[in-house]
Amino acid sequence: MQKRAAYDPATLVGSGKAHEIAALAKECDAGVILVLNDLRPRQRKNLEAIIAVPIVDRTMLILDVFAAHARSREGKLQVELAQLRYRQSNLIGAGADLSRLGGGIGTRGPGESKLEVDRRRIQHRVTVLRGALEDVRRQRGTRRAAPHREPLVALVGYTNVGKSSLLNALAKSDALVADQPFATLDPTVRRVYLAPDRYVRLADTVGFITDLPKDLINAFRATLEELREAQLLIHVLDASNPDWPRQRVAVDAIVHDLELDTTPRIIVFNKCDAAPNVPLEADSIAVSATTGQGLDALREAIATRLQAAGVS
Repeated sequence: MQKRAAYDPATLVGSGKAHEIAALAKECDAGVILVLNDLRPRQRKNLEAIIAVPIVDRTMLILDVFAAHARSREGKLQVELAQLRYRQSNLIGAGADLSRLGGGIGTRGPGESKLEVDRRRIQHRVTVLRGALEDVRRQRGTRRAAPHREPLVALVGYTNVGKSSLLNALAKSDALVADQPFATLDPTVRRVYLAPDRYVRLADTVGFITDLPKDLINAFRATLEELREAQLLIHVLDASNPDWPRQRVAVDAIVHDLELDTTPRIIVFNKCDAAPNVPLEADSIAVSATTGQGLDALREAIATRLQAAGVS
């Protein structure tokens, strides 16, 4: 940790601190340097000139985690698009690798720099991926246009708060559950019983995080559009995490960015079995996907809110 009045525009941490990190990395035989901040292209270049270890910033780490968890074709397309957009925004003209001249068959001319080739190849791949994801979006639109008897309810929340576990508990299903961030990248929809002759379709979506990179939000828009069709949002909070107020603010900010402020919402505190004394808010519900506590109350609340919104 370092406290500064302002970021160093050249190296983020200052030249002296960068050399100190380089010495410590060598002493510890470090294989990688993780930086909590997002690095600007020139800051990364200058740091890599001082520190002879690969440097990974916050966005790169999040993208790597997403890439490791992408399973479906759509998820892989979305992650690759986000990675390419990030690479595209971090290409700079300085440095030996990007200043070499290319030539020969397939380039625009013998004077085309490697930087220009990289940019052109990335842009071509981005165009291909956008087209593929647009096909996915049209397919989703077709499926959404089909008549459905049950209303759509969507689970939203910070990553790793137990949304998939709650989906399984309510629907008696076996969707993937893992105690790790971003285990769910693709939307999962299950039919959930509320009362006699009353069912809803419950959708589990990708978990959010504070300052989720814009490239990821843009890449996952095809998936997040499922939220636009929801008649009700269930905002799931982890009652056992003392940091839940900050996580709630982060999720509310992303919901606002997605223009979903007017969609009715229920606040649910999950994992209440691990935090029985968490102070609940008015109209919020305490549940435990593990023990089943509060699930009946949640079913009743969903039915009541949908009825109040005129959704049958």
